[in-house]
Amino acid sequence: MNVVSDPKSLSGSGALSPDADLAAATGVLTIDLDAIAANWRKLEKAGLPAECGAAVKADAYGCGIDPVVRTLVGIGCKTFFVATLDEARAARAAAPDAALYVLNGLLQNSGDILASINAQPVIGDLQELAEWDMFCRRTGWSGGAAIHVDTGMNRLGLSALDAQGLAPRISAGNHGITLVMSHLACAEKLNHPLNARQVVAFREVAHLFSGVPASLANSSGIFLGSSFMFDLLRPGAALYGVNPTPEADNPMAPVIDLKARIVQIRQVERGDSVGYSATWTARRQTRIAVVAAGYADGYFRAAGSSDGTRGAEVMVAGQRCPIAGRISMDLLAVDITDVPTAAVRRGHMVTLIGDGITVDELAHPFGTIAYEVLTSLGRRYHRVYKGGAA
Repeated sequence: MNVVSDPKSLSGSGALSPDADLAAATGVLTIDLDAIAANWRKLEKAGLPAECGAAVKADAYGCGIDPVVRTLVGIGCKTFFVATLDEARAARAAAPDAALYVLNGLLQNSGDILASINAQPVIGDLQELAEWDMFCRRTGWSGGAAIHVDTGMNRLGLSALDAQGLAPRISAGNHGITLVMSHLACAEKLNHPLNARQVVAFREVAHLFSGVPASLANSSGIFLGSSFMFDLLRPGAALYGVNPTPEADNPMAPVIDLKARIVQIRQVERGDSVGYSATWTARRQTRIAVVAAGYADGYFRAAGSSDGTRGAEVMVAGQRCPIAGRISMDLLAVDITDVPTAAVRRGHMVTLIGDGITVDELAHPFGTIAYEVLTSLGRRYHRVYKGGAA
């Protein structure tokens, strides 16, 4: 398995070797590209005979759009979804021949940019569609676009009535629509009644767009059953190890491992406090490891602890240890009193994600969801890619 360091992830590290970068790193984020590939294959198999695409927006959910897209292209992924034009440029550089959809739609006067990278906007209202049609007529561009129809999310998308109005255009042929899609609002909840209403509504839309490929299922939608599959799947978070079935065990392989370095070990006497606002008080003589990670690195302040509240845990020498006090911008404190003294010292790494601590677990003390955990991981971490197209 290849292991490749990304020296660009460390500010000012260009003059150092990758090994020197790693030795100087206060934190190391390891992304397992082989695990991403395995997750995509599992989702592809679950969704057959539908095609399996991939959502790689938000820098591939924080995992790096270039290596992730190259890895997925290498195992047969042919369709990618991004949110912005900058993401579209990055994805196109990694996947010259793939279909590429921009979910946030057509920004004003952005047609030339989309055409230059052969990316297709996901059109969400009639004004956008009119602007796109005008651009295509003016330039002769025939790269096509997707149509997003709202079936219950009430975010982006044409209304069902607007979609019905496009039926004559579809029947006339040469309509320039390459995909019709909608977005599930509650797919992670297996028996949520909105799922059934949305799939019925989208089936009617897909019938109106006869002959146009249809897409409804995101990561969780793939696990709702064959009626949600249609022609194209759009998995995102599940590719990166997030549990798409939170009411059951996670079927996906973990993708990331996050470690941060101990910069100091200190003794705290019983009755003394640790951290800002003195929210945590030592109930015994305590050994504290001060670790070089904080909310500026995407380790949320909400994960800290107080005298009445237990926060997140980290792995130290194979043992779970609790956060002590508030998370600072650049540092956090860990109670390592119960770890043998000889097993941990200054310069050692502790595990923030990995060794049994999942992104889904960490999301709870963070007060958020695993998606936000992944996409918040800071650029100060030294990145290491394992396997794949690294």
